[in-house]
Amino acid sequence: MPTNKQTALVTGAAGFLGSHLVDTLLSRGYQVLGVDNFITGSKENLKSALQNGDFVFIQGDVISSPDSYLPEDEKVDLVFHLASPASPPIYQKYPIETYLVNSLGTHQLLQYMLEKNPDVRFVYASSSEAYGEPQEHPQKETYWGNVNPNGVRSCYDESKRFGEMVCGVHSRDMSMDIRIMRIFNTFGPRMNPADGRVIPNFVTQALHNNPLTVYGDGSQTRSFCYVDDLIAGMILLAESPKASGMTINLGNPEEKTILELAMLIKEQTDSKSEIVYQPLPGDDPTKRRPDISKAKEVLGWAPKVTFEVGLQKTIEYFKGK
Repeated sequence: MPTNKQTALVTGAAGFLGSHLVDTLLSRGYQVLGVDNFITGSKENLKSALQNGDFVFIQGDVISSPDSYLPEDEKVDLVFHLASPASPPIYQKYPIETYLVNSLGTHQLLQYMLEKNPDVRFVYASSSEAYGEPQEHPQKETYWGNVNPNGVRSCYDESKRFGEMVCGVHSRDMSMDIRIMRIFNTFGPRMNPADGRVIPNFVTQALHNNPLTVYGDGSQTRSFCYVDDLIAGMILLAESPKASGMTINLGNPEEKTILELAMLIKEQTDSKSEIVYQPLPGDDPTKRRPDISKAKEVLGWAPKVTFEVGLQKTIEYFKGK
């Protein structure tokens, strides 16, 4: 816990993860600057934060120079760079914005902080998509990945990898305190019901008794981490003195097939939905599971919320939408 009021900047603050992170930082005594352009974020997600005097929201585009949206006289102690669409249908709708915010946006933020406060701690939100269609399972941070550099998902996958490179250069050559988190599938309240990811899709379909759309044969796997656990890992990564310069997986190592997930959601919603099968989208990974040994060793972190408990909380949230 910070001893004095420190200022944290959160890009993508109105998004699913960003808004939960903002609330947690405020509860820990930080002053928080939140930036979002509302491509995927929602002001409703910041309803609680906007009532807190330690929170300042800035509607701005992180692709722009930080001079254009950050207060000139504000010293930032901690940056969480989360700004980026994360849902395949949405980042494929906004490919240029996606690859620019992870590449140019990351570069500009780091250059700005290098000038204003070179001692800043900078946490970059990378993704398990950096591993692509993995030939190593589960995926460790040492694995370089197997990514299609020019596929339908590459605007996201490759720009996250590019952002990691930008962070590495500033860490090594400019001696900045940078931490990279490779985030695996996360779920919970404040997910956009229409964002196209599998849990919002299935829950929304099940609640309306519409067919559950399974792509491929449903044997592909994902590992789902409840949002509260993920945010706890983010905070530990940011605050741990041992984590400087490190890349760390954050996710739940419990692996489920997509068909198992569909059946579980159908059961928990008492839905009459049928399961229908559609062709597998291009470059959709067939397996995904984090090795979190490093997170356990360095941060003392591991998920605590069971998938079933997290899913029930998520379903209750979607019932109110």
